[in-house]
Amino acid sequence: MRIDRIKLVAELARRDMTQSKLADLAGVSRATVNYIKSGKSCSDEVGKKIAGALGVPVEKLIED
Repeated sequence: MRIDRIKLVAELARRDMTQSKLADLAGVSRATVNYIKSGKSCSDEVGKKIAGALGVPVEKLIED
């Protein structure tokens, strides 16, 4: 799964949330969040955790 980094950054800004806070809420490492934010792909499980922590459906974050 590839999360759109622009959408991810927009959701983080909308919630005034840091990468560290997102990592804590999602149960992943900050390095993983940084990796995804840099445009790398992730597993479906990690994608769902990130979306859940942001309170959005995973479909809203996936690249088009």
